[in-house]
Amino acid sequence: MITIDELKLQLKNKSRLIGIDMGSKRIGISICDENRKIATPYETIFYENIEKLISKINDIIVENNIKGIVVGLPLNMDGSEGRSVQSVKDKMKLITEKINIPVVLWDERLSTVGSFNISSQLDINTSKKLKDIDKNSAAFILQGSLDYLNK
Repeated sequence: MITIDELKLQLKNKSRLIGIDMGSKRIGISICDENRKIATPYETIFYENIEKLISKINDIIVENNIKGIVVGLPLNMDGSEGRSVQSVKDKMKLITEKINIPVVLWDERLSTVGSFNISSQLDINTSKKLKDIDKNSAAFILQGSLDYLNK
């Protein structure tokens, strides 16, 4: 895994990134455009095992010509690392052994709250908000990293 600044140096002008919100049961996926301006929710993957997850992520990477992965790091509000951080790191270590593109961990504090609030502003009903919360959170995470990369 590398830093966001190292990723910035490695990326070519036109390249797409994938954002991942790594939950224990559901994994949200988002993808950005090749100009890296807008993150779009893509899909929610239901976690069965690490092999199936790696295969699904790899399929998305190949189908969409993805050049980097941004994974939400679920830090505690005080910035400390809890059990969920270690779970994300463990899964991403296994994924990076099989998928050979750069991976960045990105602070995802408040991403779920942020994506839920955006859905509220769009007047989307609650059941739809909850159904899409994982992929919307992934888009929120990816958008934060895109904004950083573009400044």
